[in-house]
Amino acid sequence: MSIDCKTKTKPETLKFLCSYGGKILPRSSEGVLRYVGGLTRVLAVDRSICYSELMVKLGEFCGYSVELRCQLPDGDLETLISVKSEDELKSLITEFDRSCPGSKIRAILCPPKSLKKISPPISNASSIDFSTTKSFLNYHQSRSCSPPIGYKGRYSPSRRQESLCYNHQCCDYWH
Repeated sequence: MSIDCKTKTKPETLKFLCSYGGKILPRSSEGVLRYVGGLTRVLAVDRSICYSELMVKLGEFCGYSVELRCQLPDGDLETLISVKSEDELKSLITEFDRSCPGSKIRAILCPPKSLKKISPPISNASSIDFSTTKSFLNYHQSRSCSPPIGYKGRYSPSRRQESLCYNHQCCDYWH
């Protein structure tokens, strides 16, 4: 699916057509890739936005840190461009201004590939009071909470999955 270039003016705002929480899958009949599931929303930002501000807005927009991948004006989902710096963002905007001024930039927002795991500092275990920790864990193990958009299933202590935090709400998924 290529982007339609009808307007030739350069607006003050950039519009991103953002899809997140779904998957890119081949269409069964033609084999062409398409985005399935999740949400698709429009985000309008000032044209002068810098990369770091855009990434903060995108994180607030969908509720978690993301990696930004964009479709070029004449491209499809097979040729998504990763945008990871100020220069790459400016190049993308320049390409859209040259090819399709005023059109929405198709963006696929993906969770980061690796989440850093933080280990607590080593301390003397005999001096730690675990009573509040146990009651906290018992509370969370007895709760059932929905996973983030795009993740199937519900929390189950017996499944022992990873811990995920989105929208400032944590669902404890145990290993």
